[in-house]
Amino acid sequence: MKQRRIAKSIARKAVVSWRDEPSQLDIEARRANLERVGLVIRTRWMIVAVLIVFSVAGALIYGMRVPSNQFISNMFVPAFALVVVFLYNTFYQVMLPRVGNVSFLNQAQLILDVLVVTVLVHYSGGVYSWFGAMYLLFIVEAAYILPRRRDVWLIVGVCALAYGSVLAVEYWSIIPHVKMAFVGNNLYNDGTYVLVRYLWDVAVYAGAGVVGIMMMRRIHIRESELQASAFIDEMTQLYNRQYLLRVLSAETSRAMRGGWPLGLVLIDLCHLGEFNRAFGPDAGDRMLRAVADKLKAIAFVAPEGGLDANVACRIGGEELAVVVTAVAPSRNADSVRRRLMDLGEQIRSEVENLRVEGRRITVSVGLATAPYDGETVEALLDAANEALVAAADAGGNTVIGAWTPGVTGEADM
Repeated sequence: MKQRRIAKSIARKAVVSWRDEPSQLDIEARRANLERVGLVIRTRWMIVAVLIVFSVAGALIYGMRVPSNQFISNMFVPAFALVVVFLYNTFYQVMLPRVGNVSFLNQAQLILDVLVVTVLVHYSGGVYSWFGAMYLLFIVEAAYILPRRRDVWLIVGVCALAYGSVLAVEYWSIIPHVKMAFVGNNLYNDGTYVLVRYLWDVAVYAGAGVVGIMMMRRIHIRESELQASAFIDEMTQLYNRQYLLRVLSAETSRAMRGGWPLGLVLIDLCHLGEFNRAFGPDAGDRMLRAVADKLKAIAFVAPEGGLDANVACRIGGEELAVVVTAVAPSRNADSVRRRLMDLGEQIRSEVENLRVEGRRITVSVGLATAPYDGETVEALLDAANEALVAAADAGGNTVIGAWTPGVTGEADM
């Protein structure tokens, strides 16, 4: 049993989205990973094109300086390595939709590139090879593509290890050194020269990793800020209406496919206009932010019993919302609605007890569940809004579900 849990845990870590019915967050994570994998593939095509041009021109010049049998012997494996790169890059591009969910695919691709370049390093003179500079390209590429710093340092380490392995096996004559034209070929077994050259190259690789990480960290922060500005309400720092609709679309589809109960909570601040007239709009804004903070704290903490309300939004004006992606472990309608009612009552009660500069406000709360009160985004929003209107008409500071008799014309199931 323990081995099975370990195997299952490893399998889940190996993919970006492991659920049969992925959530909106799973969908976004997989989309981002697909973009990164695609970027690796496009970058590799450019590198392959440069290598082919260089190899053809270099081979023509190199062939004039060495005997034909030595030329063929030295160029056969590098040419084969380029063919291998071409083939596996083609495979990745064709299979991208299927393999894009593999979480470590980018690291695997980069490591495979490093190994191919290591072969080229050996067959182009080892310690004299110009191909060692290509490790820098992979380190910079890793800094741009990989999301975590430790992943970039992994590539730096792999490059240093691969390059050092070539120098070591040639120095100890485990494999024969490939003699090259244009250079003296007696330094590969000079331990001082090899060590100094290796330390210098490793220092360059580490420097490239540091610079790449620092530059990309700043770019990623800026990208995150821009992305957040598209989906975050500036005043309350909750998600905005656009993001609410995006999440509801994904989660409603998931609820209908997998039968997972989905809850929607709409919250309206009672008489906020009168509050603004009495105390000023700045006081009203502070109250709205305080209520939003309270809602965020409630939404992102799973109460006892498995409730998992994880998306809090501001729809507009004084209206807020919470999307509850796992209302209850049971799929029984009564159990789901009871759990959602508990959350709605918690929100109402905590806002009622909230004080901002000695002032208070109350909220009306409307609830709806999918698939019981609506099977589409529009139906779910309509059902929750009707319940919210009923709560406001009842005098506010009230929680009403769409299933309440007289709200949508339906009785309890």
